Parts: sequence; C-alpha cells; structure tokens
Amino acid sequence: MEGSYFSTLAALMTLIVFATYMNQCLASRPIPTETNTQFIKTSCGATTYPELCFSSLSSYANEIQTSPKVLASTALSVALTTTRSTSETIAKLYKSQGLKPKEAAALSDCVEELSDSVDELENSIKEMGNAGGKSFGLQMNDIQTWVSSSLTDEDTCLDGFTTNGNVKNTVRNQIVNVAQMTSNALALINSYAATKNLN
Repeated sequence: MEGSYFSTLAALMTLIVFATYMNQCLASRPIPTETNTQFIKTSCGATTYPELCFSSLSSYANEIQTSPKVLASTALSVALTTTRSTSETIAKLYKSQGLKPKEAAALSDCVEELSDSVDELENSIKEMGNAGGKSFGLQMNDIQTWVSSSLTDEDTCLDGFTTNGNVKNTVRNQIVNVAQMTSNALALINSYAATKNLN
C-alpha cells in the first residue's frame, strides 16, 4: 500500500513538473495576435503575390507587430534567404555532370547574377536598418534601386537559356520563386516609404 502511495505521488510530481515546464515554454513563445497577422495580411494585399507574401511573413508576426518598417525589413530578409538558397542550388546544378556547353554557360551567368542579387539585397537590408532622419528619402531611393536591380538580375538569369529542357525548367522554377519574393519585398518597401512620406 505504502509503495503504491509513493508511486502515485512520484507520478503526480512528475506531471506537475512537466506541466510547469510546458507553461514556461509556451509563455516564452508568444502566440501571434490577430492584429499582427491581420496587419501582415492587409499589407500583403498591396503586393503582386499576396498569398506568397502572407505565407512567407506570417510566422514573423510577433516581431513585425504592426510596423511597416519591420515588415519591409523582414520581407527583404526572407527574399535574401531565398536568393542565397537558390544561388546555392544553381551553383550545385552548374557543377553537375552531363551539361551541354550552352547550359553550363547559362548556369555560370545565372550564378553570377544571383551573387549580384544577394549583394544588392544585403545592401538594402543594411540601409533599411539606418533609414530615418533627414536623408530618409535618399535612403529609400537607394533601397528601391538596389531591390529593383536585384529583380533585374534574377530575371536576367533566365535569358541565357535558349532551349527548353530540364535544366531551364529547374532554374525557372527556382528563379520565379525568388523573383516573386523580391517583388513582394519591393512593394512593401514602397508602402513603407509612402507612409513615412505622409507623416
């Protein structure tokens, strides 16, 4: 009888410790509020690819809250991460065996274009962190120019593929995703710039 009592007590104590631990875990990771996610959804409505915009940014709702600047910065960061990943994928494809000479040349150009795109997005993120004050308009112009150039680089990546085939299709699928992310980031930057110019 006494052993059963201590077993039950031990199980109960374990359950209490576990429940306390779970509460602490849940408390340390706030749940996005409806206001924050609605702000992202509404803001994404102004982009060309609103569903992609919302799905790629909604998990950052707690960080973004209702800040147009943080939203634009986060969109830039997501675009940069996607561009880096795509660049790595295309670089691996370039190193694969059995490529036709024209495909290899097009992939080489594409890797270079994506490297430029990464640089431009990195510059944009740095400048976005410093945006404000009297030079806000100039800073936003620089950011918009870099992100637009990044989009051009991404589009140019496909220009070298003159014939259809598996390589071109693989690259196109990757580049379309990157270009859509970057396009959304540019739209959110433009929205942020417009709200700041109204104040």
